[in-house]
Amino acid sequence: MSSAVLARAVHHSSGVHLNRLARYLILPAFLLVTAVSSARAQTHVSDTLTFLVTNRTVDTGSAAADTAAAAATSRTISHALLASLSTLPVTSTSGAFSYRLNPDIGTVQRTTQTFGPALVDRALTSGAGTIGVGLAVQHLRFTSLDGRNLRNGSLVTTANQFVDESEPFDVDALTLRLDADVMTAYANVGLGSRFDVAAAAPLVWLRMDGSRVNTYRGRQVTQARARADAVGFADLLLRAKATVFDEDGMSLATAVDVRLPTGREADLLGTGKTSVRLSGIGSLEGARTSAHASVGAAFGGLATDVTIGAAVTTAVTPHVTVGAEALGRWMDLPGSIVSVSQPHPTLAGVNTTRLLPGDARLTSLTLAPSVKWNLTDTWVLVAHVGVPMFKGGLRAPILPLVGLEYSLGR
Repeated sequence: MSSAVLARAVHHSSGVHLNRLARYLILPAFLLVTAVSSARAQTHVSDTLTFLVTNRTVDTGSAAADTAAAAATSRTISHALLASLSTLPVTSTSGAFSYRLNPDIGTVQRTTQTFGPALVDRALTSGAGTIGVGLAVQHLRFTSLDGRNLRNGSLVTTANQFVDESEPFDVDALTLRLDADVMTAYANVGLGSRFDVAAAAPLVWLRMDGSRVNTYRGRQVTQARARADAVGFADLLLRAKATVFDEDGMSLATAVDVRLPTGREADLLGTGKTSVRLSGIGSLEGARTSAHASVGAAFGGLATDVTIGAAVTTAVTPHVTVGAEALGRWMDLPGSIVSVSQPHPTLAGVNTTRLLPGDARLTSLTLAPSVKWNLTDTWVLVAHVGVPMFKGGLRAPILPLVGLEYSLGR
């Protein structure tokens, strides 16, 4: 980007900035809330999920064990869903532009040729007086739970089987369609040459539609159908980041993230608890290529949470940056579902199978190619497609994201 274009972008009037912000960011968010709020059901999503996984057909001889298994399975699915919707940032809050005052020429200049990663944070701050805003949209279509297909009716929740037969004679199987659209508004403000504050507010439209079918000796009967929709903000993210070292293209930073329990816990939009994440970030900035790495640990909220991120970005043209990013995560929560068989308490020679949480913790690794395209002046289009590498937990095959960022300059 030429210095003339930069100067023109930096000196836009504040009135024009606010008009554009309202037109392109605030108005679409308001219209989405208005349009989808009417679809919200009266039944909470968590209650609907528990209803769908609770056995009321297969004679297990223990209603208490059925209830406990349903509650545990529902919690595992709920936690996995919350980990995807309300605790994982959908995009980096760092602005695409980073400015510094050049004392030799007495003017502000961009400090990097790349626009930075889309998913992983970078150590450089945006610069004193710089304000960046953005809006990102993501669609999530969950298809499996711990490797078990959720959508084709093959997920067995409860079954009775004679010990001398190869197949169960009485089976309850679940079909569960989970979809979510997430629109996140975020902003980043440079309070000094080495200090940024940021915020991200995810608005979620969650849809659940499921049925439970009983099969007894080959005869199928639908035992339950239910659906629930929820619209609302997930937990709000507040961030402060400080660059503690910046010399010869190498920079180090620390960050503190606070997530406020603004999402409705009963609708699986929030954790119901405040969490704090401490992170360390390192970046290497070259002429056209940059590398970034981060490690963080969160406490409170859903559970103890450790993340590791890495990214490499390259400016293929002055207006286009492409990247390869990876984000790994470990949470101290059950991350697997197992089928547990026990002898039937009253029927001799019959084993009863139920779904229960396994011992494995919730672990994920997401790889994401990314692109940032400087459309004009300080408008930047952001896109990445996350691909989960592990089958554990609640899984969507791909995690696409498209966003638009705007820097208001100094």
